[in-house]
Parts: sequence; C-alpha cells; structure tokens
Amino acid sequence: MNLKRLWAIFKARNHEFFRDRAAFGWNFIFPFLIVGGFVLMFGGDSRNEYKVGVFPAGTGTFSVDAADIPARFRETRYLQFIGFADEADGLDRLKHHKIDFLVKAGSRTNEYWVSDTSPRGYIVEQLFNHSLVPDASQPLAERRKIRGFEIRYVDWLFPGILAMNMMFSALYGVGYTVVRYRKNGVLKRLKATPLSAFEYLSAQMLSRIFLLMFTTVIVWVGCDLVFSFRTVGSYGAILVIFFLGSLSLTSLGLILAARGTSEEFTSGILNFISWPMMFLSEVWFSLEGAPDWIRSAAKIFPLTHMLTATRRVMNDGATLADVSSELTALLIMTAVCLVIGASLFSWNR
Repeated sequence: MNLKRLWAIFKARNHEFFRDRAAFGWNFIFPFLIVGGFVLMFGGDSRNEYKVGVFPAGTGTFSVDAADIPARFRETRYLQFIGFADEADGLDRLKHHKIDFLVKAGSRTNEYWVSDTSPRGYIVEQLFNHSLVPDASQPLAERRKIRGFEIRYVDWLFPGILAMNMMFSALYGVGYTVVRYRKNGVLKRLKATPLSAFEYLSAQMLSRIFLLMFTTVIVWVGCDLVFSFRTVGSYGAILVIFFLGSLSLTSLGLILAARGTSEEFTSGILNFISWPMMFLSEVWFSLEGAPDWIRSAAKIFPLTHMLTATRRVMNDGATLADVSSELTALLIMTAVCLVIGASLFSWNR
C-alpha cells in the first residue's frame, strides 16, 4: 500500500465534501432541526401524559379548577384537561383518538365517554372510577418509593438523531457516491493509474469516518449548548462508540459501492437497508415490549448496537467494559463487511 496515493485520494474526497456547501451545511443543520422540533413538541411538562376532554367548557380560557368534575379526578397527576364547547366536538376528538377520555361537567351521574379500542382510555377510566369511590384515598397496599432522576425524551432521542445522521451520511456518502463515480467513468480512469482498489477503498473509508466524526462532534457540542443534555457516563467512551459505529456503517456502505452503475437501483437498495434499520434500531422509539423475534432481528443492524451502547453510557453511566458485547458486535460486522466489499469491488461493473 502506498501512503502517498492513499493520502491524495483522502484529501480529494474531503475537499469535494467541504466544497459542496449545500451538503456540508445540511449535515449540521438537519440534526439541529430534528432535535429542536422534538423539543418544541415534547419538551413541555412531561406529566401531561393522558388527555381528558371536558364539556361544556363555556367561553374564554378553560380552567380545570373551575370545572364541575370530581375533585379527586381533577387533582390526579399526569392528566391534561382540555375544554370543549359541546358534546359533539368532544366526541369527534375522542372518536379519532385525539383525546383519551371525555367527561361531562356538572353531571349528577358523572357521565363519561371512552373508546373501547383505546388502551390509554381504559387507564383513564380506571382512574376516574377510582376517584368516585369513598375513602379511595386510603391505600390498600404498601407503597415503596425509589429515588431517581428523570430522563427527558430529548435526552433519549438525541443519540438516535446523531446515529441516523451518521447512517445516511455513511451509506449515501460512500455507496451512492462510488456508484456515481463508476457510472461517470471516474473509476475507469483511476484504474489506469497506479492506485490499487485497496488503496482507493481505504481512502474512501477513512475520509468518510473523518467527516462523520468531525460533524458528529460539532453537532453534539452545538446541541448540548442549546438543549443542555444530561450525560452520566464518559464522553471519551461515547466517542469510542461513535467511532466504531461509523467504522461499521461505512464498511456497510462499501458493500453497496462494490458493484453497480445504476444510481436509481443503488438508491432503492440504500432505502431498503436504511429505513428498516432506522425504525428497528430504536432511533425514534423503544422496542421494549415488542415481540422477541423483532428485537432479535434488530440486532443484525450496526445502528442497534451503537445506540444501545451510547444510551447506556449517556443515561446510565456505563463504561466501555459494560458495553463490550455491543462493541464486539460492531467490530465483527465491520470485518465481515470489509471482506465482502473488498472481494466484490470492481472498477467498471
């Protein structure tokens, strides 16, 4: 391997990325927009878990304290009360699951409506009926409390947004780009030079890893300054996990870059891989409670192991030794993808 040739391709690929102002800016702006949007939508009072409609709410600003509904129900935590002018308006929202429960204020029989297809509505119904029972405030079981700290949804989501950004950048930045070079004849011209396939693939991979780590660190620092994430574990451990994750994702992109000259077909394959990976790797939501076969299938994706390790370090204070199984899985996936990508690579087909 000639290091000068590898360095030349490495620099050329980096210059190409930095000169593309649109792509360069989007790699920074996109994570900020996603995190900021979720903070605006879900960054309010996290206690407002269940939505309860109350009618008639009258005119002006609705105040649950002035509503004629059972006092113990009104004072129950984790309920958000929303006023409606009439019954029809509230039933329409309930029918479309925009609210979980509907109660009529001032009703002597405590009339309420609930959808029989809503699990959340069932929970609120039990709370409502419990609030009507005399002496319900007297507990029938022994209560024990634990002391802990709240993990905001944005704290849980942020590693997923970064990992998703890395995934798209790695797959499209390597797989799609190399296929485009092959289609345009760039690889055919490079084949006529002393550059070997190993040197070219190594330079592409190193360049992409450098760019991924550079953008990830900048986005992390910027978002942390704005949203003040709570990180329990070591930043160094998180950096190592992201590095191994970028290595694994980039090596997966090399398999897609090994063959093919059709950009349309490559784009379809990239979507076929990236979208299931994004939804099954817990980027947006947890798979806790999902069928065992789905949780097992999710482990074939490098993104799953990277996010599992990152969240354990960030939210639970785990060390690299604690997440050694996830790191080992990333290294194995990297080695397998590199062998497959190198063996399948072709300059012109």
